[in-house]
Amino acid sequence: MDSVAVSIAGGVKYKKINLFLALKIALFFGFFQGFMPMIGFYMGNLFAGFVDDYDHFIAFFILVFLGYKMIKEAKENEFEDEVTDLKNRTLLFLAIATSIDALAVGITFSFQNVDILYAVGLIAIVTFVLCAAGVYIGKFLGGYLESKAEFLGGVILIILGFKILLDGLNLI
Repeated sequence: MDSVAVSIAGGVKYKKINLFLALKIALFFGFFQGFMPMIGFYMGNLFAGFVDDYDHFIAFFILVFLGYKMIKEAKENEFEDEVTDLKNRTLLFLAIATSIDALAVGITFSFQNVDILYAVGLIAIVTFVLCAAGVYIGKFLGGYLESKAEFLGGVILIILGFKILLDGLNLI
């Protein structure tokens, strides 16, 4: 949701944005949001055997921390200020910066029974679609929704963390 929030900010700041630029923004964010969990997944697989007994605690703490961080940033950040221009270099920086948490989520995937190719493909496609829509939402609705997207993403990560913990403790 942080990528969507930055996409909304791009639409807010650049009112004359066109379809090509909206798709370019969505492609940068979609690619990195899909690529980073794959890297995290393979990193996690390197040490997954050592943490089998408490992997659900690790996943829980990572997801709750990231969710809390997203909620906190939703209250503090002005995403419009982060979007200084829409050149490839800036988009690359923003795409990497907003997908670092996806790397950590990928690590949690290695502790679960996740089809990683399906998961990263789905993440990339959903991010692409939401970011393309986010640009136009920002263009037409202004900055009202950007912090709400970040907040919602944080809440979803926290809920997912609790689900993994409860599942790992065999409580659900």
